[in-house]
Amino acid sequence: MIHYYNDIKCINCGRITDERNIFNKCPECTKKGYAVNYSVEYDYNKLERDINWPISGKGIWKYKSFFAIKGEIEPVTLMEGDTPLIHVKKLGEYLKLNNLYIKDETRNPTWSYKDRLCSVAVTRAIQNGAKVITASSTGNHGASAAAYAAAAGLKCVVFTTPDIPQTMKTLMKSYGAIVVTVPKPEDRWKVMRESVKKFGWFPVSGYESPAIGSNPYGIDGYKTITFEIYETLNMMPDFIVAPTAYGDGLYGMWKGVKELNKLNITTSHPTMIASEAFGSYKESLANNELKPVSLNLESIKSKSFSIATKRGTFQGLTALRESNGLAEVSNDSETMKMQKLLSSKEGIFAEAASLTPLVAISKLREKGEIDENESVVAIITSTGLKDIESTSELTSKVDTINPDIIELEDLLTTKYKMSL
Repeated sequence: MIHYYNDIKCINCGRITDERNIFNKCPECTKKGYAVNYSVEYDYNKLERDINWPISGKGIWKYKSFFAIKGEIEPVTLMEGDTPLIHVKKLGEYLKLNNLYIKDETRNPTWSYKDRLCSVAVTRAIQNGAKVITASSTGNHGASAAAYAAAAGLKCVVFTTPDIPQTMKTLMKSYGAIVVTVPKPEDRWKVMRESVKKFGWFPVSGYESPAIGSNPYGIDGYKTITFEIYETLNMMPDFIVAPTAYGDGLYGMWKGVKELNKLNITTSHPTMIASEAFGSYKESLANNELKPVSLNLESIKSKSFSIATKRGTFQGLTALRESNGLAEVSNDSETMKMQKLLSSKEGIFAEAASLTPLVAISKLREKGEIDENESVVAIITSTGLKDIESTSELTSKVDTINPDIIELEDLLTTKYKMSL
């Protein structure tokens, strides 16, 4: 299999760079006050000529032609992708939506959509001859990086903060990663950047401040979510809603939409919606800002910790602007209520950040931004098992009874009002 990638371009100004600078923000845009990530560009004329759609195969690597990976390089894969697109009728009825779907990314190997990014990024690390990969993460990204590094036989160092759930730290370490905490979130990027420059480590997440987004090679892994949605529905949905902090998933999925358009596979595109913890994108869109607003917040503590950020990225805002997109915020009370709803109505247990798309959908439906018959896909990015403590705080204690059927009957009918 040949590869089709051509250039590495700045998302904003189109400036071409080389592989040595791909992980840094564009210097030309920086001079103008913009912190901007790069994106990998492909030869779409050749792709359109050579690719027969739908593409046969399994997992994300059937789309290898859409990645910046040479044909002879063996993918580092744990069989990620092919996650189900579920028509959630009971929750849809509750939210007054007839065509509500969930893309259940909890079914990936480390129970997160980060596996799509890390599979591609770590494969690129192998192609580059890297020996150590590194990531800055509050959990899902670090766990995925650690797993794929283990699969590739590479060392992995993850920089994180002290207050992430112990489950996340344990998961990272269980895959063999060296996990290092630093006092403040921005400290992670500083020491990671210095490690990349001094030791030649391969970064699978971003390290710039202000944030620009993650490894551009890896972000292309998220295009496969869009490809799978299109193949399952045989059309584009009206809306795709994703938890969004630094915009890797949002931009990657939107890039997938644009590539399907460039290849004349479909001429339609969805409206992209960013679901947030605090609202940088929402404020940026409301004020027609050309770059993401940095919010003045005293604290960024949130049960949706994986998307808890004061400032979005240019790439995330670009996906929203190009798709005529929307943004909506969710607080802890709303997300945890939605966690219970999704679990009890559809049997899907998602982490807090993953519930923000459904909260956003509910609010936008109430505002009339989404019609009851429009098709909406919510991206559930990770499992609730990653942060079981947050859920357990809101659940009642397990009942204990004697092995007596009368006691059981009394408990069920009196406390739970259950009809026997």
